[in-house]
Amino acid sequence: MTPSTSPAAPHVPDWSIGRYERIAAQLLPAAEVVVESAAPAPGERVVDVGTGTGNAAHLAAARGAVVTGVDPAARLLDVARADAAARGLDVTFAAGEAAALPLPDASADLVLSVFGVIFAPDPAAAAAELARVTSADGRIVLSAWIPGGAVGKVTRIAAEAVRRAFGAPALPPRFTWHDRDALAGMFEPHGFTVTVDEHRISFAGASPRDYLDAEHANHPLSVAAKGALEARGELEPLRERLLAIFEAANEDPDAFRVTSRYAVATARR
Repeated sequence: MTPSTSPAAPHVPDWSIGRYERIAAQLLPAAEVVVESAAPAPGERVVDVGTGTGNAAHLAAARGAVVTGVDPAARLLDVARADAAARGLDVTFAAGEAAALPLPDASADLVLSVFGVIFAPDPAAAAAELARVTSADGRIVLSAWIPGGAVGKVTRIAAEAVRRAFGAPALPPRFTWHDRDALAGMFEPHGFTVTVDEHRISFAGASPRDYLDAEHANHPLSVAAKGALEARGELEPLRERLLAIFEAANEDPDAFRVTSRYAVATARR
């Protein structure tokens, strides 16, 4: 399962479960695109919402920005702190949710979120909170998955299976964080103008099965759901169904590669 790579993922109990570090490494190229697009200047106050292991926070700090990374997962914050220290970067990391940031009003010149705020249960509340901490002439730059492709299909099927296994109700349609008009409707009331650019990122492995095995062994939701799916006799049939999707979509006959599209949205005051 690869819920980190689609907006269709259900609620994840704890991103600290498993080894999210592996997923973060795959998403680093997107963090580089977001930070390059945002172009934080030396001395600018930057907040990275849903920082995880600190990809975007570290990149912004390396440019000389004054960075705070916020995430609800305590273990991932520890990983981010250790990585920053190893790189000689001065970054502050704090526990918090997108809809309840532990920061004063207008305390950020730039707010970043690389596939982070898109998982907020209440998108409007999260958008209002990002707007609250952004300065009067500040900007918000975030990334969001564009539906479609093999990874999106795999994620949707896996998410449905996990919800059934846990007896959870179907989720309402997720907010379309990739859509400019939807974002404008949410951010314009806070004084922002929104633009959106499309990008692509590839996910690769030695083979489709090798990639899927690694996701099942490491991704937080896969680890959390394994017992429930096994108890229902659904884990192996699900794995084979997902493997067939990856094999059909594989772009590299000698190994494994699939490509996903994502949007980088910029909201400026």
